[in-house]
Amino acid sequence: MAHYRASDSKREQYRRYLEKAGVVDSLTSVFVSLYEQPEKPTNALEFIKQHLGAVGQTSSETEALQQEVIDLRQRCACLVEENEDLKSRLQHYEPVSEDGGAAN
Repeated sequence: MAHYRASDSKREQYRRYLEKAGVVDSLTSVFVSLYEQPEKPTNALEFIKQHLGAVGQTSSETEALQQEVIDLRQRCACLVEENEDLKSRLQHYEPVSEDGGAAN
């Protein structure tokens, strides 16, 4: 019986460790999300992996990533505008022929 109690005590310590670390809450959240899906995904494991990763991110990490996305979109828009400007300038020096290629 002493062996049983030691094993039970270790389990209880491990359970408290998982709760304290937030693992139990994260897993519960992901499982609830999967349960509430109207159409169950074909690959439940992939769903859990994707959503578990999202649960683990802190709000500051998420905000930093969102800001990076905004910055990159603005940079992309500027580059597209610059590209259009350069194309029009180039067209001034190299008129396009009727077939769409540059005239020589």
